[in-house]
Amino acid sequence: MMDTKYRPFGKMLTAMVTPMLEDGELDYDGAARLATYLVDEQHNDGLIISGTTGESPTTSDEEKDRLLRSVVEAVGDRAQVIAGVGTNDTRHSVRLAKAAEKAGAHGLLAVTPYYNKPPQEGLIRHFTEIADTTELPVMLYDIPHRTGTPIASETLVRLAEHPRIIANKDAKDNVGASSWVMERTDLAYYCGTDILNLPLLSVGAAGFVSVVGHIVGADLKDMIDAFEKGEVGQALAIHRRLTPVYTGMFRTQGVITTKAVLNLFGLPSGPVRTPLADASAELQTLLREDLAAAGVKGPIGLAPHQAVPASAVRIERLTEGSV
Repeated sequence: MMDTKYRPFGKMLTAMVTPMLEDGELDYDGAARLATYLVDEQHNDGLIISGTTGESPTTSDEEKDRLLRSVVEAVGDRAQVIAGVGTNDTRHSVRLAKAAEKAGAHGLLAVTPYYNKPPQEGLIRHFTEIADTTELPVMLYDIPHRTGTPIASETLVRLAEHPRIIANKDAKDNVGASSWVMERTDLAYYCGTDILNLPLLSVGAAGFVSVVGHIVGADLKDMIDAFEKGEVGQALAIHRRLTPVYTGMFRTQGVITTKAVLNLFGLPSGPVRTPLADASAELQTLLREDLAAAGVKGPIGLAPHQAVPASAVRIERLTEGSV
């Protein structure tokens, strides 16, 4: 069984949104500031850039490249920067992987090809071609409710034999299946479904690739640390306190809610690109209530949509002081 201390990308990672300007163009300076905030203030060990939370289906290859370079320049000396290269076209993913290596990425995230519904042998060929393309380590991303196709447990075991396929972002939501694979491989498992962060730790996960890590990443890091020390009660208390955050941030598609909260807190974010739609006023009100229920608030005195440097921003817990 895998040593749970094997963490090739660290413990706590956030799948970062892609900040945009009001005209829908990418906000590269904002991306650098948001990345700095997530690493320095929310204690993230790594960031996923141009994952699906980064709206990768609607950004161009050129935008992805410039975005990645901006983040690598901002935080690449103190955090793992993982480039999302997953598409439903293997050749396209290979091109993205090569470009990411040139741009300075520390690793690659490859989601299961969506819509095509390939057989398991097709998945093996797809992921193997990506892993053969560069010298970068690869994290798979298994999220069948979004892609339509699970990576079968047996397929994960076969893929783990590749020297550069070393991790799996697990959003299959089947702790039993995840445990089965972890017992048989050295894959580092990262929980990709926030509500299951603690349960997956209990069966050997290395850490998290989170969405709510945008605003409670430091809390999630504390939860991992508490669990590692055997302070299971403390880890459970953090998990339960964050339940309203999990609920709120997934009231609708996670990019929509995350950008809404970041906008409310004055952090770089901006609008979403269609076919997504920005959060309604009603949803924003619910999100405020969800965060308040968890004791999370934005910077004191900061008005919604007021832009501030990332270094000046703190998100605080009402009940326990600053994060």
